[in-house]
Formats: sequence, structure tokens, C-alpha cells
Amino acid sequence: LETVRYRFASLYDPLLAMNTSKVDALPHQIEAVYGHILRLPRIRFLIADDPGAGKTIMAGLVIKELKLRHLVRRILIVAPGHLKDQWRRELSDRFEESFVVIDRSLMDALYGENVWLRENQIITSVDFAKRDDILPTISAAHFDLIIVDEAHKMSAYRYGDKLDKTDRYQLGEALSHITEHFMFLTATPHKGDPENFRLFLDLLEPGFFATNEMLQESIRSKDNPLFIRRMKEDMKDFEGKPLFLPRHVNTVPFNLGTTSPQEKELYNRLSEYVETQYNKALAKDKRRNIAFALVILQRRLASSTYALLKSLERRKKRLEDLLKGVQEEGKVVSRAIDIDTVEDLSEEDRWREEEIWETLSVAENRGELEKEITIIDGLITRAQNVIQSEAEIKLKELKKSLEDLRQKYPQKEDKKILVFTESKDTLEYLEKKIKAWGYAINTIHGSMRLEDRIKAEGIFKNETELMVATEAAGEGINLQFCHLMVNYDIPWNPNRLEQRMGRIHRYGQRKEVFVFNLVAEDTREGMVLNKLFHKLQEIREALGSDKVFDVLSEVLYNKNLSQLLMDAAANARGIDEILQELEITVDEKYIAEVKENLGESLATRYIDYTRIKEMARQAQEYRLIPEYTEEYFKKALGKAGGRFRVREDGLMAIESIPFDIRKIAEQDAFKRSYGGLLRRYPKATFDKEIAFKTPDTEFISFGHPLFEATMNWIENSFSGSLLNGATFVDPDGNLDGYILYYEGEISDGTGAVAGKRLFALYTDGKETRSVSPAIIWDLAEGQNGGGVTIDVENLKKMVSGSVIAKLEEYKKEILRERNRQTDVKEKYGIKSLDHLIVKLDGELISLYGRKDRGENVDLVIRNKEERKEEYERALKELKEHIQKEKSLTMGMPRFVGIIRIEPKAETKETMKSDPEIERIGMKISMQFEVDNGRTPEDVSAENLGFDIRSRDKADNVRYIEVKARAGAEAVALTQNEWFKAKRFQNDYYLYAVMNAATKPQLYTIQNPAENLEPEEKIE
Repeated sequence: LETVRYRFASLYDPLLAMNTSKVDALPHQIEAVYGHILRLPRIRFLIADDPGAGKTIMAGLVIKELKLRHLVRRILIVAPGHLKDQWRRELSDRFEESFVVIDRSLMDALYGENVWLRENQIITSVDFAKRDDILPTISAAHFDLIIVDEAHKMSAYRYGDKLDKTDRYQLGEALSHITEHFMFLTATPHKGDPENFRLFLDLLEPGFFATNEMLQESIRSKDNPLFIRRMKEDMKDFEGKPLFLPRHVNTVPFNLGTTSPQEKELYNRLSEYVETQYNKALAKDKRRNIAFALVILQRRLASSTYALLKSLERRKKRLEDLLKGVQEEGKVVSRAIDIDTVEDLSEEDRWREEEIWETLSVAENRGELEKEITIIDGLITRAQNVIQSEAEIKLKELKKSLEDLRQKYPQKEDKKILVFTESKDTLEYLEKKIKAWGYAINTIHGSMRLEDRIKAEGIFKNETELMVATEAAGEGINLQFCHLMVNYDIPWNPNRLEQRMGRIHRYGQRKEVFVFNLVAEDTREGMVLNKLFHKLQEIREALGSDKVFDVLSEVLYNKNLSQLLMDAAANARGIDEILQELEITVDEKYIAEVKENLGESLATRYIDYTRIKEMARQAQEYRLIPEYTEEYFKKALGKAGGRFRVREDGLMAIESIPFDIRKIAEQDAFKRSYGGLLRRYPKATFDKEIAFKTPDTEFISFGHPLFEATMNWIENSFSGSLLNGATFVDPDGNLDGYILYYEGEISDGTGAVAGKRLFALYTDGKETRSVSPAIIWDLAEGQNGGGVTIDVENLKKMVSGSVIAKLEEYKKEILRERNRQTDVKEKYGIKSLDHLIVKLDGELISLYGRKDRGENVDLVIRNKEERKEEYERALKELKEHIQKEKSLTMGMPRFVGIIRIEPKAETKETMKSDPEIERIGMKISMQFEVDNGRTPEDVSAENLGFDIRSRDKADNVRYIEVKARAGAEAVALTQNEWFKAKRFQNDYYLYAVMNAATKPQLYTIQNPAENLEPEEKIE
């Protein structure tokens, strides 16, 4: 067990060997994140990847790895409200990690208790966490790791000497103080404002970059320790092919006036009404938010006539209710609206809020209410006439578009079409109409629970050809099996348009994506959208990338699309003036600024895919293969009294889980870490690839509650057995001695563990040598009677010098990496704080002079003196911290176990391994590889299950196990070699060198697990 754990956790890049996640990591993530970030003693990092690049997958892998290293237990994820379910689902489905969503309802249910202390794995929304009554309760807790999604919303701005911190930024400051590891995720880190970006990084490490010049220097030098930027275009597979295929966005324009006079008249009358109400709202206390809310009716008509009709009916009922309860001189009170907060709500909550908007009125007396109700009656009649006469032109355009797509993509796998709308009323209307046209259809909307939305996703994938969805399909749902999308209406919030496209243009999409936007070109808001899409296409062509549709707000910098649409709908400004704002000159200067906004200057454009392939190959070689976890589990479960059987299809059926294991799994702390345990598992596998391919199969490995509970039981029940020792047998008949296992630990001056490693020392009583801990995999199990009855203390003395020497080497290895990290901190952190202190000294000298001249600047002096003291304290703390990080100490190696190794008694003399014969076999095999144009590498000392790793010019690898015999005798594969042979298949070779003592002859056998007869499988 200990060998397995340390083998698993002490790799150069541990995540590459991880077998627990139901996901294949992206190459850029492997290279950029795992290799770099997880070797840092303290993770304070910004990861900026384009939308759709799998941020939850990335975060999940980091969480899993840090948990397996026992570095984190309490985790908080802060995300926009509408993404909470997506996070919960991804972490549960991909990583079997259970998170509790904390919101107002849970806080109320647990009144009087600090829920942030109660739960270990929490997801919450940024706008809930920032509230005045919530933030103090979070600040009273501590988390090992906090992850913030869409972190760029934590903004601060500098205007001269004034610093304006948003509520979300202040939340970021509070979170920074209550966690050791802090990760930001965003697709848009820069937003074209260098000072904003510097302040943003300040949340991770306050004062690390004093000036934008220092920040830019770190970007140019590619040694910024706080962030990584990746672009979609740079993401490729191991063969260099793009992971993200192109996306094509097309506008389908239509004209109300020429084809649907009834609709045009309805639009005109509604516009008059909205414009009147809008201007009234602005005139009364300048209630701009109320004015915006009234434009909701215009947005409803832009969605569908049916949606407008339902909104008008709700508005009429509300005003009639007000009429009954309002006195002649009474006022109708309108509530304030926080539009920014509403935009981040889940769809169902946003709908609830928008239904309130529909009913807001600025009427101040009975007469005004009666007049407004009369106008609404007329609008309702017109809307009903349009629907009854089936005059709605957009509906006809949709039908035509669907028919065109059916003809263009007749293949069954291409028949999936996703239709998006903003309104649930429109969704219900479209569902009825499209079903009548003969399509198999289902829907997703925000009133559905996450479980029901996931079920609807499955129905769309496997049964129906068309799905009508509201924005809820962008909340926890993955639809990359579909590549055709129609936007029936266009959301006025550009972020939601990005999210729609991101549902299908994301990691895993194997086809080019086509998006069709239905836009009325003769309405004011339609003219704005039409202009927008034409301009985006122009920018796309100039930029040479479809990224413009991922980050609209960054491409249209200094343009507030929502405000432009609102102004157009309410006729608050002339349409020509509004359209002129979108008349952008797309020249080199503009494109350069767009690239800056997108953070392209921050990006690491070159990714070394050769190195990545090598890392992935190394991971495959070192990975804890499923055969070992499966064999361990079977023995452990049997020892505990559990029952299982191997099914005819090769899967395992676990029929009975022992009481002692279930008792461990029922503990509250265990369930919070690993989730609940089932009573039985009728279909289970330890192989991730099989789990992917076989439906309804439970994948069991590290992190699974059954595996973890079983390991806990073994540790609790038998940990003493490691110290008592066990007997193993060397099949080659050479080893006759003992292996002592030690855990070596290096700590730094902060008291944190800088590294742990398992060391194995072999001694035969005369000499001692270091061996790979994995040597145990090449040994057979012996008969363990009463344990090892020898003088263990004497053996410890014999190996003590060797183990300390190995620990010294490990300490030097860690120190080299620590020196590199602290050099960066000194280069930027110390330099920055020195700069700030000198700058304040200059300002104080000037202020003291002004004071001497009689000016009243005492308050300003006091503030700057306090700030200087803070920087001086921070500088002192940083210098001390750097010294502590470089001050490494070795703990006394901890003895963890011993094994006795006996030579196999019945091993034929000819089957025994002879060092000289083995040397001859390796020499001949290595030369054979060179003669055939390959480059061999001797890795026999690493006990990987093969002796030679050999590459050809095309970088294909052979894994070669060499067996040499003095004469012409049989050879044996150990269990470890046999497992690797089955795993690598045609890449694995057995090189058998016969008559090595006299006239060596080489026999090569490819894929011995497949090509040898059963009776030849000796071990």
C-alpha cells in the first residue's frame, strides 16, 4: 500500500499519472498548469483560458491532485450565480467530488450556524458572497483552496490618486486573507486597462507588481509567477491539429414592414407606449434603472409576439390590482433595481425579477393607471391578431431555416439543431409550433432542476433531432455533440450570447460550428444588432479569428451593447447616432487594441508539443496501472469479508460490502470528502478506458468512496504489518536479503512540508544499495508465517548512512527549484515594494514642505505615513518569507516497513538471472536497436516493467524487456512485466537472448501478452 501511494504521488508531474478523473486532460493544460503550478509551495495563480477550454476540468484536476497529496481539505468555489450548477455537475460527474451549494435558502435553514465552517466543499455565487450580511461570516472561516470563476469581475479602478474598489473586488480582498491557495479563472483578464489588470493581480499577491512597467517586464521575460494565458488557436492535439474547429456566424435578416404589416403596426404602437413610459421614468427622480426595466416589453416583442402577449397580460393584471387598491391621490411605489446583480442570477431567478419589471409603473394616480390599462388593452388585441393570423414573419423564417438545414445536413449525426430563445413564453410557443411541423423535439429551461436538465440533454443526444432552449442550456449543460444553432432571439447582454455559442463550440466539438441569428432589420434594436453582426464579421476577418464571438465586450471595447440596444428600443437617442457608434474603423490600430483587450500580449503563444508528447508518454509509463489497483482491492475486500465476482463481460460485480467498510464510509467527514457509498455495485471496472466505453459502469480508483473506505480499513487494521515485515520471493533467484523502506521529508522555514519521498534500501547483510521502491512489483508473494524474525535495529544501522545520503540529494533537488521561485519573488516582489516606499518618501518630503509653508496637509501626511508603514512591514515580511522558503531542513527519515526477499527455491539453475549474462543480453539488445536506426535508453534500474525505451526517427517508442540465458532455456515475465505487456500491447517487445555465454542469438517477440501461448506465461 505505501509503495503504491508514494509511487503514485512522487512523480515529476503527478497529475499526468492520475487515474481518477473521467476526463483526458488537454495538452495545453498539462504543459501550462500541472507541470508548473503544482510544483509551487503556495498556489496563488490566475489561469486565463478562452471560453469552452474546459476550466472546470482543469480546476477539478488541480483539486483532485491537491487532495491526494493531503494539501487541501476545505475548498470554496465562488462563481457567477448562473454557473453554480455547472460547477456542481462537472465536479460530481468527472471527479466524483461532492460540493454543497450555499445560498440564502440554506443560510436561513441553518440559522444561527456558520455554514462556511460546517461544510468542507462549498460552491457559492459571487454576488451572494459579497453581501454585507454574508461577507463577515465567510471572513470568519478559513479554506485551504479558493477558486474564483469569472474572476475578472472583481474589478478596481484608479482615477488619479483615487482608488475605486467594487464590492466584488472587496470580496476578493477578503477571500485572499482566508486561504493558502487562491486560483482565479477567467477568459478576459486584461480588458484593455493595464492598471486594472495590475490591481486584479494584487488580489493574489498584494504589492507584487508596483508598476505596470514591472508587470510588462514579467510578461516579456515569461517569468510572471502569477498567471498563465492560453488562446484557443494555440490549443492543438499531440499531432498538432487544432482542438477547436472554426465557427461560422451568419445573420438571417427579415423585414416586418414589407412582409408583415400587422407586426410592424404592433411594433410601432408598442414603441410609442414604451418611449412614453421610459421618458416619464427618467423625468421622475432620474430613475434610469426603472426606465431600463420598462424596456423589457420591447425585448419581449423582439423575442416573439407570444412572449409580448403574455407580458402584457401580466402587466394589465398587475395594474388592475393596483387600481383597486390605490386612492385617487395615492402614489404607485416602484422599487429600485440592481441590473448588474440581476444579470448574474440563475435564469429562474432572473425571470422572476424580470416579471416584476414587466409590472412596474410610473403612474401616480387612478387616472394615469386607467389610461395605461386602456393602451395595454389595445396592444393585447393587436398581439392576439398577429398570432391568430399566423402573420409572424420570424416564425416563417425559422421554419425555412430548419428545412434548409435538414436538406444540407441529411446524415443522422448532423440532424441535431439547437434553437435558443431568451423567453420561456417563446420556448413554449416554439415547442408547440415546431412539433406541429413534424420534428422530434424537447426543451431545456431555467425552471427545470439540474437533474431534469441533464436528463433533457441525454434525450436530445439520443432521441430528438431538435432542442429549444433558454439560457439554462448554458448552465451546467454540455451540447458539443450538436454543431448547428439558431438564435431565435438575440440577448441584449453580450455575455449571454457568448455563453450560448459556448455550449456547442467547446472542448470535445469535432465539427465546424454554424450559428444563425434571426434579426428584424427594420426595428430600431434590430438595426443595431444587424450592424453589430456585420461589424463583428469585419473584425473577425481582420483579426483572422472567430474569437470575436467569445468575448464580444472585449472586441467592442468602450461600447456598451446593452445600453445601445436600450437607447434604440426606447428611442432615447436617434438611431443614426446609435449606429454611428458602431461604425468602427477596423484598421491596424484598432485590431492591435482588440488583441491587447483579449490579452494576446499576455499569452504564451508557443507550446512545445514535442515536450508534451514526451510528458504524456512518461505518464503512461509511470502510471499506476489499473491491474494493480484492482488486485489490491480484490485482496483487501476479501480480507474484510466482502464478496465480488467477475462477470462474463470481464467487469466486476461487487455484491456485498462489509459492515466495517460501510461504517467508515458513513462518517460525516468521509462523506463530505468522497461522497456516499452504494450497497452494491453490479457493474464495476478499474480501467478508465473501459468505463468510458461501457454505459452504467462504475469506475473505481483513488478518490472513489468504496476504494478510499477500503484503504482506510486496511490502514486502520493492518498498518502495523508494515513494521512487522513480510516475505517476498525473487523469481530470478538472485536477491537474498532485505529491503527497508523510509519516508524522507523536507520542510522549509515556514513549517510547511516542501517534499516527501519514499526511499528503498536493499542490504544482504554485507553491502547496502539504493533501489527503486517499485522493485517490489517484480517480486512474488512469499509465505509470511509469523513475520520476519531478525534484528531489524541492526539492519537500520546498516542502511542509515545510505538513506540520509539519498535524503540529502532530494533536499538539493528541492532547493534548486526553490531558488528559482524565490529569484522571481525578489525580482518583482521586493523590487516593487522598494519602489512604492521610495515613491512615498518623495511624496512625504513634498508634503512636509507644504506643511512648513502653512498648508493643512496633516490628514494626507498621516494616510501616506500609514501606507508607507504597511509597505515597509510587507517588505520585511516578504524578505523573511523568502528566506524561510529557502531554508530547508531534513527530518529524520521515518522507518515505514521492511520486507525479506528470498531467492526462489525451485528456480532452475538455467532460469536464474546472472549479472554477466544480463549485461551481455542488454548489450546485444541495445546494439540491435542502434543497427536498426533507433535510439535506445537503458531504464532497467527504474523497475518500470521493461528494460529499454527505444525511439525511431518518427518518435515511435518500443518498450523492450530483455531476458538473457546462458544456453537455450525458458524465460519468465514477472507480474509487473506481464501487466505492462498487456497495457502497451504492440509497443511492447520481449527480446530473448539465447546462448549468451557462447554464441548469442536474439529473438524478438512483439506484444508477448497476445502472441505467446498460455502455457508460456510462466509467472
